[in-house]
Amino acid sequence: MVTFLAGGTGTPKLLDGAAEVFDPESTTVVGNTGDDVVIGGHLVCPDIDTVLFHGGGVLDRERWWGIADDTTETHEELARLADAAGLDGGPRYLPDDAQISGRRIARWRRFSGVAEFMEIGDRDRAVHVTRTSLLDEGHTLTEVTRTLADGFDLNIDLIPMSDDPVATVVHTESGSMHFQEYWVANRGEPPVDDVEFRGGDDASATDAVRDALRDEVVIGPSNPVTSIGPMLAVDGIADALDETPVVAVSPFVGDRVFSGPAADLMRGVGRDPSTAGVAAAYPFADAFVLDDEDPTDLDRPVVRTDTRIDDADDAARVARACREALESPEVAT
Repeated sequence: MVTFLAGGTGTPKLLDGAAEVFDPESTTVVGNTGDDVVIGGHLVCPDIDTVLFHGGGVLDRERWWGIADDTTETHEELARLADAAGLDGGPRYLPDDAQISGRRIARWRRFSGVAEFMEIGDRDRAVHVTRTSLLDEGHTLTEVTRTLADGFDLNIDLIPMSDDPVATVVHTESGSMHFQEYWVANRGEPPVDDVEFRGGDDASATDAVRDALRDEVVIGPSNPVTSIGPMLAVDGIADALDETPVVAVSPFVGDRVFSGPAADLMRGVGRDPSTAGVAAAYPFADAFVLDDEDPTDLDRPVVRTDTRIDDADDAARVARACREALESPEVAT
């Protein structure tokens, strides 16, 4: 039994070859929900959906989000209508009082659907409509996620990090903004002052997550701040990781990051943007998988390989290194 913590594209790319090493029927994936947003009344769970679409064989593998060959007619019509009506484009937050009204899971991240700032495909949107409707019927996000996983015929168990709302808010020199506004609308350009996991103090791990974290855990090369950080802010998760074998794959090679905003975000929260900084952020990790060219010396067991993941063969190679790390005497005992 093994559990992956997944956020962004790093861990989903690792999952691309993990089935060759870890039995999918005995694999659980805990997805980050700190990036979730409500747009036009529909809850969008980007990190959950990347795993959902990957497992269902429909993921757009060029972008590593959304559904391949999806149409965007609704998205385009929203933009056209906003322009024709003289409405300002997105991102447009709902008013402050609306941020804490309505469904509880939507708090602190509610955007207007007028000229939506995220491109949402038509088939992709059907997932968000179904998810939101099931939530409104009274189901939990965990129940809804498993229902959607059945709809995409996943052979792993996919669950969210919590059924409670947590929002990753990036404080920048241009003001505070939800992570999706920072990364999608502003292209990660505003200098980062800090990152807040709003709602983390009141959120709890579900029984499903607590059960999953009793198994061996793999943290793929995801962003330590905005992919894994929201999970660590949820009550019960960091403590559970302290009690179980954990191996983490660094998204850095020394002080060079493979992709994404991890370096800027690490710097913004006062951590060294490097493999050493990742190790400091993961005190619960029992071992690390590092790139062959990474010069970092750590105080924990290290397995080295080529950690770049461009295809399923690469992913299988890194997954085998994770398996080797978990089976090392220092970790297995």
